[in-house]
Amino acid sequence: MKKFQLLLLSFFITSFLFGQNVLPIQSGELSIKPLGSLLDKELQNGLELELNKNPKWKKLIQQNKLAVGVIDLSNQSNIEYARINGNNMMYAASLPKIAVLLAAMDAIEKGELKETPEVVSDMKLMISKSNNQAATRMIDRLGFDKIESVLTDEKYQLYDEEHGGGLWVGKRYASSGATNREPLKNLSHAATVNQVCRFYYLLANGKLVNYKRSAQMLGIMENPALHHKFVNTLDEIAPNARLFRKSGSWKNFHSDSILVWGKDPKRRYILVALVDDASGEKIIRNLVKPVEKVLKNY
Repeated sequence: MKKFQLLLLSFFITSFLFGQNVLPIQSGELSIKPLGSLLDKELQNGLELELNKNPKWKKLIQQNKLAVGVIDLSNQSNIEYARINGNNMMYAASLPKIAVLLAAMDAIEKGELKETPEVVSDMKLMISKSNNQAATRMIDRLGFDKIESVLTDEKYQLYDEEHGGGLWVGKRYASSGATNREPLKNLSHAATVNQVCRFYYLLANGKLVNYKRSAQMLGIMENPALHHKFVNTLDEIAPNARLFRKSGSWKNFHSDSILVWGKDPKRRYILVALVDDASGEKIIRNLVKPVEKVLKNY
């Protein structure tokens, strides 16, 4: 018992001394700023210049068919954000399953959902393997009203009609069942890069539900089983980095979202992309290196 207490004390001392090097980040309330206040002109210009070098990407951006958001976490005292088509809501397929995960954690914390082995297993399957049956079971347990109430909660503001919408889940990941489509574009599974970036920013700082539940969510999202899109490239250029991720694809709609946490603080960032194009998977895969180039150079 004494040995365990010493180990626990050591953990808390380490967390206190090196809090900005662990996840969730040991941050105070005053350090969590609104995402809009983190916009950085230099990073924004660099992102636009780099992505517009690719003629196809430039055209998709102009057509509102490509949206990208990036948050630089390399310096916790100076977090910077840039986005392209940030408030442009698009169909996002399985990416919004992160909203179901958040609603589930909120419900568990409030005693509205029991944290059974079956629920824990379904949350992991829903995120890591993007299993539609597991996601549908979670949606049925929660109900659309619960999911909507969490996404529109002022604490999170992950769906905001006045700012382009955002994260939304209004349909089971199945062919049948009732729907609760979002009001702006009548989408069933939707996202904007602004709101997905907000999700990851709050998560990284332990502010989704609370620190304990944020840590639990990070554990579920780490080590994704699917190695395409962002992960395909990061496997090559950053094999030792920790990756927390959720993606989605349906027909021409492709999306990905990731928190990259490298041993080197210079490779710590959040990256989100939404694409409406047949070659969307390849586009997302090829975004990583240009974005990292911008982060290193700006």
